[in-house]
Amino acid sequence: MDNGLVVDGVGVRFGGLVALDEVSVEVPPGSVVGVIGPNGAGKTTLFNVVCGFVKPTTGALRWDGQDFRPRPDRLAAAGIARTLQGLGLFAGLTVLENVMVGAHRRSRSGFASALFGLPRSDRDERELRELAREALDDLGIAEHEAARPGTLPYAIQKKVALARALITRPRLLLLDEPAGGLGSDEVDELAGLIRSLSDRTAVLLVEHHMDLVMSVCDHIVVLDFGKRIAAGTPDEVRADEKVTEAYLGVAS
Repeated sequence: MDNGLVVDGVGVRFGGLVALDEVSVEVPPGSVVGVIGPNGAGKTTLFNVVCGFVKPTTGALRWDGQDFRPRPDRLAAAGIARTLQGLGLFAGLTVLENVMVGAHRRSRSGFASALFGLPRSDRDERELRELAREALDDLGIAEHEAARPGTLPYAIQKKVALARALITRPRLLLLDEPAGGLGSDEVDELAGLIRSLSDRTAVLLVEHHMDLVMSVCDHIVVLDFGKRIAAGTPDEVRADEKVTEAYLGVAS
């Protein structure tokens, strides 16, 4: 049974520094959950815990109702995909090939065999290319498949990175500041895209852009100095005095 992701009372310490203090977040199937907070609140640390880059000092994670100890190299196999603040695109590969990298776990003979044309890979290469083209088409950027990422506008590069994550057909998509570097029109387009994903995957969104978070999230968790200070719907969070105080430094 798909019970989604549960982060239960997670704490993270780096020496004497408390980065997270008993933080809990739930991401049910089909939901969009946002994590917000001022700089230094612990958002990136929480994201890194879920991705497996940071091991929690206390607390636990559950995925599909089972104990979950994430590792970056095993996320895709678990049905989880991520994008990071850095795009991580390969300059020497085309857009299509960059997206194909994301589908390597679906290939029986392996992505390297498909990409470099080894004899046993013909069928896998065709399947990978078809999947990659479908992902690019879904995001409206199929016409750029032959381009190198560095020749494209930043907003298009962001979509390429997202297509690479979506090609795995994840049940949970982790987005780390997807609106970074985008203009207002591009953020609006991104909001529509994120909302359209809820019929195929849950989304955990870590983001500074408040308008985006408020427009796309079903539930929001607010962190400040590593602690969860508020949680609820966008309207509930917007009206919470603790949130205003955390962002503005004064009580409302």
